[in-house]
Amino acid sequence: MNIICSQNSIELGKLAGKNGAKLIREAIQNKGFANIILATGTSQFETLKQLLSEKDIDWSKVTVFHLDEYLGLPISHPASFRKYLLERFFNHLPQLKGYHLINGEVNPEEECYRLGNLIKKNKIDVAFVGVGENGHLAFNDPPADFETEHPYIIVDLDQACRMQQFGEGWFPNLEAVPNQAISMSIRQIMKSKAIICSVPDTRKAIAIKNCFEGPISPDHPASILQNHPHCQLFLDQGSSSLLSGH
Repeated sequence: MNIICSQNSIELGKLAGKNGAKLIREAIQNKGFANIILATGTSQFETLKQLLSEKDIDWSKVTVFHLDEYLGLPISHPASFRKYLLERFFNHLPQLKGYHLINGEVNPEEECYRLGNLIKKNKIDVAFVGVGENGHLAFNDPPADFETEHPYIIVDLDQACRMQQFGEGWFPNLEAVPNQAISMSIRQIMKSKAIICSVPDTRKAIAIKNCFEGPISPDHPASILQNHPHCQLFLDQGSSSLLSGH
C-alpha cells in the first residue's frame, strides 16, 4: 500500500483525483474503455472535483458503478447518494458511456441481483473509496463480511455509522438515518485493479490507525486494503495524525 499525506483536504482531493485520472487514462489507452467505482460522502468532494477538471479524459469510454445507497430513501432526499452523484458528477458529464446507480426504493434482493449481474461482466479498473469513522469500507460496518462472493449485499448500519451520517449534516436527527443499505461487498471492491482511497479529517484518525497499523480484521473493515496490491491511501494532516512517526 502506498500512503500519501497532504497538508489539507483540498490538496488530498487534488492528488487523489490526479492519480485516479492517470489510471483511467491508462485503462482507456490499453483496452479502449474504463470501468470505475465511485464513492460518495464528504470525503469525496475534492476528489470528484479534480476528476471533473481533468479535461483530457475521454469520458465517453468510461462506465461508473455505484458503491452504496440507503434503503428506502427517495432520490429527492438530501442524503441520497444517487442525488449526490447526479448533481456532483454525472450531470456534468453528459458524454459518459454509462453509469449504474443503486436504487434503494425497490426490492433490495432484486436490486442486488440486478447490479451483481452487471458488475460481474465488467472488470473494474479503478475504485474510488473512503473509510468511515468506524473503519467501514463502503457500508460494510464492523464486523464486515470478508467472505461473501455476492457483489452487492444488504447490510445493517451500526450506531457509529449512523451517528457519522447525522454528524455530517445529511439528516435532521439520528432517528431519520436509515438502518439498512445496499453496499458493494468487500470482495467485490478488492477485485478492482487499482484502489484510490481518500480519507480526510481528524475524526477519521482513530479508524486510520486501527485499519492500517493494526492487523487485518473484520472488526476494522478497511484494514483489508492492506492486502490489495495497488491501493493508494490519501490522508491529510488530521486523518494521519495518530500514525506512528507522524
